[in-house]
Amino acid sequence: MAARDSTYPVNVGGVMIGGGNNVVVQSMTDTDTANVKATVAQIKLLADAGSEIVRVTVNNSAAAAAVPEVSKHLADLGCTVPLVGDFHFIGHRLLKDSPDMANTLAKFRINPGNVGRGARHDENFTQFVEIARDMGKPVRIGVNAGSLDPDVMAQKMDENSRLAEPLSSELVENKALVESALSSAEAALDIGLTPNQVIISCKVSRLPQMVAVYRELSAKSDFSLHLGLTEAGMGQKGVVTTTAALSTLLEQGIGDTIRASLTPEVGGDRAKEVRLCQDILQAVGLRRFRPSVTACPGCGRTTSTLFRELAQDIQTHIDEKLPEWRTRYAGAESLQVAVMGCVVNGPGESRAADIGISLPGAGEDPRAPVYIDGQRTTFLSGPNIATEFIDMVENYVETTYNR
Repeated sequence: MAARDSTYPVNVGGVMIGGGNNVVVQSMTDTDTANVKATVAQIKLLADAGSEIVRVTVNNSAAAAAVPEVSKHLADLGCTVPLVGDFHFIGHRLLKDSPDMANTLAKFRINPGNVGRGARHDENFTQFVEIARDMGKPVRIGVNAGSLDPDVMAQKMDENSRLAEPLSSELVENKALVESALSSAEAALDIGLTPNQVIISCKVSRLPQMVAVYRELSAKSDFSLHLGLTEAGMGQKGVVTTTAALSTLLEQGIGDTIRASLTPEVGGDRAKEVRLCQDILQAVGLRRFRPSVTACPGCGRTTSTLFRELAQDIQTHIDEKLPEWRTRYAGAESLQVAVMGCVVNGPGESRAADIGISLPGAGEDPRAPVYIDGQRTTFLSGPNIATEFIDMVENYVETTYNR
């Protein structure tokens, strides 16, 4: 993995983004913010799942009026996750008219593509940034391909048409996205923000384009970067494209905070996007959120379902016990468990884990060696292998990570 980019650190309600700090997981509600009860419940759900920052829509005066009330209810529940206001079109007016809302929020998000055109754009953008400056709030300048400043895009298309060998429309759009973000960031600095108050994002829905845009942003600036493949979609497609995009950039040292913009199923779990971000960061080795269970996929040597049942039981046990482990056992999220199904790779993978078991495959000795910290310590056999191994895992956690 490449070294992390050196970016300006930004304090968002006590959560540090950039500057070599941990890559931060964030998410966004999809409730009507004016519906205080629903919004509080969803923010609490996302925060409990591990979202370290939660963004809410502030699109009208009712939403603006609800923000302080939402924050108060969250505080009553012991939830202190920083809230970010997502503003489009009239954010400058809402911030001016609702100082309590502005003060409650830990960060403001502005899309420079929809705050007006020409002189009105400059006036509205300036008013928005001046409020952030005067209140000491950080700002995310969030450019989206779907709402790119038409004046910037028109200028880039005009310049491209004069080239002897014009670029593709996507490459022109990439340049427009980057220029819109960086010129807006520089304008914010001219108005009075510091580099420690500016975060940039350039969101698109196509993976190769996202990677190209963020590589250029990284090369041209030291602002903290918010990564996200916008409108990633539903189901497996959304998970795969998000994972591929974020992992590619994170492996190159690019990115300071991430969000997975999945489209949830109707009635689905909004917190799925939070867990996906955690899994991505853990997979690329940047953070640890929960113990990992290594298990083989099975083959003709593992016609018994025993190892799959045990792997599932171990995963369920870890998921259920993790909230308790986090409070009682420092570092338990780094635990690595192996549940393997036969003699081919079983002993080696089990030995490499903190604690592992190599279950007998078809035709093998019906005894399962258990390895702890690389050493074979015992054999398990009989109908209670699963229960006995789970007890050993629990004992390992208690003795290794005891505070």
